[in-house]
Order: sequence, then structure tokens, then C-alpha cells
Amino acid sequence: MMKQTKPSEIKSADSLNLDRTAFSIVSLSDETDEKAYWLSKTPGERLKALEWMRQVIYGYDPATTRLQRIFTIT
Repeated sequence: MMKQTKPSEIKSADSLNLDRTAFSIVSLSDETDEKAYWLSKTPGERLKALEWMRQVIYGYDPATTRLQRIFTIT
């Protein structure tokens, strides 16, 4: 069973370090082992990576972001 991660346990994108030596520039036509890499990870690890990428792209910080309150008078 997968352990659930609470929003307070997820690090913000600003607090994570990026290892730039782990990247390489290749042609899009080259064969990669990216699919095999992600299939070797557990579903939980994939979801954590997906959440981190979402935070990086959208600048989301779970510690400061709240749901918007909507009040309607009819």
C-alpha cells in the first residue's frame, strides 16, 4: 500500500536543488531509456516527480496557497 503524503510534507520547488550534471543534450530522433527509467520507479515515486514538475512549472507553493473562498448572495 502506498504511503500518502500530506501537503506539509511536500517541499516547495524553491527548496529543491537541481543537479545540472544529470542532463545531456541529445537529438529528438535518438533512442532513449526514459520509458524504462520511469517504469522502474514505483507509482508513488512517479507521482512525487509529477507533483514536483507541476510545482516548478506553475510556481505552486503548498505552504502558502489556499483554496479561494467564494461567497454568493442570491
